[in-house]
Amino acid sequence: MAWLYLLAAALFEIGWIYSLKFTEGFTRFWPVVFYGLFGLGAVGFLSLALRYYPVGITYALWVGIAAVGSNVVGIIFFGESYRFVKIIFIVMIIGGVVGLRFSSVK
Repeated sequence: MAWLYLLAAALFEIGWIYSLKFTEGFTRFWPVVFYGLFGLGAVGFLSLALRYYPVGITYALWVGIAAVGSNVVGIIFFGESYRFVKIIFIVMIIGGVVGLRFSSVK
């Protein structure tokens, strides 16, 4: 169950960062509302995951999953640039997340 909380927290984190992009300096009402909701969801689910995993592992997993997810969302939906070397580093982050996940199994 903790892993699902962590994945939900990371998905909310991705929504959080992209909603920030659309706030245009906190001048647009609905993007600011979504920014707040996604932020609360991210922190809420992260706090639930912290019941099961140590802080260091949980935070690293959360940030890693969100970093990979935000890059993938940017490339697929927002036409952000990518090169082969960027994909290699994204794969390295995934490897680090998987390694941390399995190193935290009790």
